[in-house]
Amino acid sequence: MLQISFKVNGKDCQVDVHPFDTLAKVLREKLGFVDVKTGCENGECGSCTVIMDGKAIVSCLMLAAKADGKEITTARGLAKDGQLHPLQRKFIEHEAIQCGYCTPGMLMSAKALLDSNRHPSEEEIREAISGNLCRCTGYQQIVEAIADAASEAK
Repeated sequence: MLQISFKVNGKDCQVDVHPFDTLAKVLREKLGFVDVKTGCENGECGSCTVIMDGKAIVSCLMLAAKADGKEITTARGLAKDGQLHPLQRKFIEHEAIQCGYCTPGMLMSAKALLDSNRHPSEEEIREAISGNLCRCTGYQQIVEAIADAASEAK
């Protein structure tokens, strides 16, 4: 076992992990961040996407030990002081949430995009979420929600 320390949603965490534990498994099963979904566990569906040190990553492909000393944000960490993040509000307003399984990963990919590009084109939005699979919405509402959140930030 290894002991690692990192911040999740602004809070310090220490946890014992096996060398082969994935970050997704540790976040969900050991720390209770069930907003980090696990789907394919092969890095293809994007449901486990989190932001680590400012970059969107699929946490099912990262060994938890590599997160030592890092700062991680999950979808739960987007809301502040009881107020939804603009992306969360826009996903609701645009009915971009159907079953909700892909939503946390979509939100995190969108957040990483808007943090690096406050005025993305539709093509840039589609590229940013291309690693997140959704079987319910057809993506249009998701793209519209992200674009609306970006325009609100202007």
